[in-house]
Amino acid sequence: MSAQPRKRLRIGVVGTGFIAEFHLRSMVGVRHVDVTGVYSRKPENRARIAKLVADLGLGDCTSHDSLAAMLQAEDVDAIWILSPNDTRIDTMRTIHDEVVSGRSKVFAVACEKPLARTVADAREMLRLAEAAKLNHGYLENQVFATPVIRGKEIIWRRAASTTGRPYLARAAEEHSGPHEPWFWQGEKQGGGVLLDMMCHSVEVARHLLTEPGKKRDSLTVKGVNGMVANLKWTRPHYIDDLKKRFGAEVDYGNRPSEDFARGNVMLEDEDGNELIIEATTSWAYVGAGLRIQLELLGPEYAMEFNSLGTGLKVFMSRAVQGGEGEDLVEKQNAEQGLMPVLEDEAGVYGYTDENRHMVECFRKGEEPLETFADGVAVMEILMGLYLSAETGETVRFPNPELEHYVPVVARPGR
Repeated sequence: MSAQPRKRLRIGVVGTGFIAEFHLRSMVGVRHVDVTGVYSRKPENRARIAKLVADLGLGDCTSHDSLAAMLQAEDVDAIWILSPNDTRIDTMRTIHDEVVSGRSKVFAVACEKPLARTVADAREMLRLAEAAKLNHGYLENQVFATPVIRGKEIIWRRAASTTGRPYLARAAEEHSGPHEPWFWQGEKQGGGVLLDMMCHSVEVARHLLTEPGKKRDSLTVKGVNGMVANLKWTRPHYIDDLKKRFGAEVDYGNRPSEDFARGNVMLEDEDGNELIIEATTSWAYVGAGLRIQLELLGPEYAMEFNSLGTGLKVFMSRAVQGGEGEDLVEKQNAEQGLMPVLEDEAGVYGYTDENRHMVECFRKGEEPLETFADGVAVMEILMGLYLSAETGETVRFPNPELEHYVPVVARPGR
C-alpha cells in the first residue's frame, strides 16, 4: 500500500449493468475520483457507460475492448468489479496476472457483493488480490447506508456503553425480483434470493453487532439455520411472465431458484456473550418498491429503520397517466396512489459513502472497513444457510464441507 496519498484515484469499471450505473451516479458525491475506463463484452454497453460518465462530469472514460487493455492503460489505478457473479473469478485472475507480470500498474480492486459463488472461489479472490499485493475492498453498500452509520454510532456511544452491548440484529430486504435474467438462473448467479440479497442482510447485521473500532472477526460464528421456499415465481402465471420477459433461458417450471429465504446466525463475542442475527430476503414482495428493514436490540434499547418509511411522499390519482418507471424508488411497482419517495437513493442505500470510503482508502493506501476477507466470511455464512436448508439441520461452524459446497439450485444439470 502506498505511503504517499495520491491526489486523485482513477478507476476502471468492469461491467455495464444496473449496478454499474448505480455506482456511477453515487460517485457524483465523491471527491478525488475520475472514472477513466470501462470494459464489458458489448461495445454499445461500453459506449452507454462512457457517455454516462461524461454526462455526470466524472472524467474522460475510455471504452476498452478487452480487460487486459484497460488494465494496461496508463490512466487506471483501481478496478471496480461490477460484472455478473459468474465472471468475477476470471476477472480477478486476469487482474492478478497483469499486475504480477508488470504489465499493469493497478494497485487496488473493489468487488461488488457477493464476492463469488462458492467459498472456495471467494477465498481464491482474496488469495489473488493478496498475491498481487493489491489493496482490496468488498462493496457491501448497506454497511455504509446513512441510517446504519448514524444509528450504530448513537447506539454504541450512548446505550451500549452504559447498559451493555447489543445482542440481536434483524435485517430484511425484499422486492419484486431482479432486473437481469442471469440473477434468475441458479447456475450463473450461484443461487437464488438467498445469495443475491442475504449477503446484504447478514453483513449489515454483523456490522451493527460489532463493537466500533473492532473487525468483524471479533465475532465468531457458532452455527447457522436456514430455510428457503418458492412462494411466487413457480406459479404457472409467473413462470410464463418470466419467459415473456427474459426468454426460454429463465424457466422456473423446470429450473427455479428460491424466491424467499430466512436465516438465523448464532455468534459469540470475545467475552463469550451469545449474539443472534435474524435475516429475511424475498423476491416475492410487492409494495411500493425495494424495502430494507433493520433492527438492533440490546438490554435497554432498540434501533429500527424502514427504507420505505420516508418523510417525502407523493399522491397521484387515476387521472395521472404515465409509463412504468423507477423514478421514485428502486423497483417501484406502481405509478398511481400514495407513494414514498427516496430523495437520495444512492445515499440512503449506502453507495455514496461506500464509494467515498473506498476511494479515500485506496488513494491514501489504507485498509478499507470491508475487505475481500469479509466477503469470504459472508460466503461461509451463506453456504452454511444453504446447506442447512438442504439438510433441515443446524450447520455448526467451523465446517470444512462448506469450502466446495454448491447450493442445489446452482448445481449443473439439476
